[in-house]
Amino acid sequence: MNNNERLYKISEIADIAKVNKTKVWRYIRDNNISERSMKGNAKLYSEHTKDVIIKAFSSESVHLATETKADTSRILLEQIDILKGELERKNDQLDKMQSLLDQQQQLNLSTNRQNELLLDTTTNNTPSQNDDTDVLKPTESNSKGEETKTPQKGLFGWLRR
Repeated sequence: MNNNERLYKISEIADIAKVNKTKVWRYIRDNNISERSMKGNAKLYSEHTKDVIIKAFSSESVHLATETKADTSRILLEQIDILKGELERKNDQLDKMQSLLDQQQQLNLSTNRQNELLLDTTTNNTPSQNDDTDVLKPTESNSKGEETKTPQKGLFGWLRR
C-alpha cells in the first residue's frame, strides 16, 4: 500500500458524488468492490475506486432521470387504464342496482294494491265510486264547513289521509 495515496470512506464518496450514502454502499455491494483497508469499522476505498463510483453515478443520473420519467409515465398510464376499467364495472353495477330498485318499487306498489283489494273484499267493503270519506260536508255538528278527517276502513287506511 502506498502511504501517499488518499483513502475515502463511503460517506466521503457519497458527498463527492452528491448521492445518498446508502446508494454508494449498494453500488459497492452489487459490483463486488472490495475496500483497500479498514480504519476501525469504516471501510476505506482507493482514489481509483472513488473515481469509478463517481463516474458511475454521474452517467447513471442522466439515464436514470429519463428512465424514471418514462417508467413513471408508463406506470401512470397503466394505473389509469386499470381505474377506467374499474369505473366502468362500477357504473354497470350501479345501473343494475337501479333497475333492481325500480323493479322492487313496482313489486311493492303492486303488492300494496293487491293487499288493499284483498282487505276490502274480505270485509265485504267494496270501494265506492264517490269516495269522499276524508272530508265531511257541513252538517249540524260541523256548521262552519271545516274539514274533519274520518278514519278509513282497512289495514292501509292510514295511508290515504
